[in-house]
Parts: sequence; C-alpha cells; structure tokens
Amino acid sequence: MVRRSKWASALSPADLEHVLGSMQERQFARGGCIARAGQLVEHWMALIDGFAKMSVASEDGRVSTLTGVSAGVWFGEGSLFKHEARRYDVFALRPTRVALMPRRTFEWLRGTSVPFNHYLQDLLNARLSLFIGALEHERLLDTDARVANCLASLFNPELYPDAPRFLEVGQTEIGLLANVSRQRVNVALQRFQALGLIRIEKRGLRVLDPGGLRDYKAESGNALAGEAERAQRPASGAA
Repeated sequence: MVRRSKWASALSPADLEHVLGSMQERQFARGGCIARAGQLVEHWMALIDGFAKMSVASEDGRVSTLTGVSAGVWFGEGSLFKHEARRYDVFALRPTRVALMPRRTFEWLRGTSVPFNHYLQDLLNARLSLFIGALEHERLLDTDARVANCLASLFNPELYPDAPRFLEVGQTEIGLLANVSRQRVNVALQRFQALGLIRIEKRGLRVLDPGGLRDYKAESGNALAGEAERAQRPASGAA
C-alpha cells in the first residue's frame, strides 16, 4: 500500500526502503479503537485494508461521525503538524490493518521531499473541502442526499485515487457515516439503484455512477427550494 501511494513514487529506492523500514503494521478487530481522542499523536496512519470511521463524542455519551476511512487513505497529519493531542476517535468498522509511520520519519520526509509536501498540501485541501461539504449537506439537504454524499465522499479522487467500484460495506455502516438510521439508508439505496447510480449486491454495493451520487445533492437541493417557494405562495383564491 505504501509503495502505491502517490508521494512514495517520487522517492529514490533507498529513501523508500528507509521509510518502509521505520514503519509498523497493526491489526484491529471490528469495533477496535485504532486511535483515541486526547492521545498525543506520534504516528501518521493509513489503512492497508478494512474500513473505519472518525468520530467525536460528548461528555454525555453522544457520538457524531465525521467521515469514513477506507483502504489507501492517510490521516493524522494535522495533529502531527501542531504537536497536539488527537481531537477525534478512529474505530474499525470491520477487521482492519493499519500502517503507522513514526513522527521522525514523517518530519524527515517533510524536510527532504518536495513531492511529499505537495501531497500533504493536496491532502489537507481535499479534507477541508470534504468537511465543509459535509457540514453543508448536514444542514441544507434531505436524508437521501446525505446518504448519496456519504457514498460519493468515498470516491473523492484526491483522497481515494484507487478506490474500487465495489464497496464491501453494510447499511449499518453507511448509517453510521451518514448519521441516519439503517432503515432510512435502505430506502435511499433502493432509490439510488432505481436511478442506476448503484447496484446492491450480496456483500455490499457497486457504485455505477460516482458523479451521479455527487450531483444528487443538487437535485435534492432544487427540490427542497421548490417546496419552500411553493409554501410561501398565497393559497389559491385567498383574499
């Protein structure tokens, strides 16, 4: 997985072997805590395989999911930059393998590799755009559009350049990522399948039209705007 990363292809063979020699691999069972909020961040992480979620929890136990994390995605660079404690939890949603790059290697790459720094800049910009979009969708769009956006976010080419079209993901997991019920996810997926955006399969779903999922929010937003406009019109025959 590391060798396939965009930044790794720009390293010399010797530098790449140096990086690989410093890294560790850990395995987590479903429900396992990959990283805990409040812990000082000492590694840059990436999922080798599996599926995880980033979430935050309030003191009274309420949990809000920030985003999903699938294979090939690196995370945790922001806290490494600022030398601060992690501000979110990361939990495995299925058996997951994680690659860990120690801080010293991360800082060495920052100091010696221009392509690595360009990759980090692109990654931060993509993640910022993802979270701004998620906030917009949470506040302005209906449930179907939020589910569509959740699925589309897993095909962001800057975060998931090699994302497979088949997602081994269950409706419960999608519900956790989109912050909606499993039953509501099922309704949305049936609609997406009828529109030719996805195909529901035995162990997950196959995305047929990632662009259509991304654009679904526009259709939903227009529908909501139309409903609001109709609600503001005076009733027919009113004095």
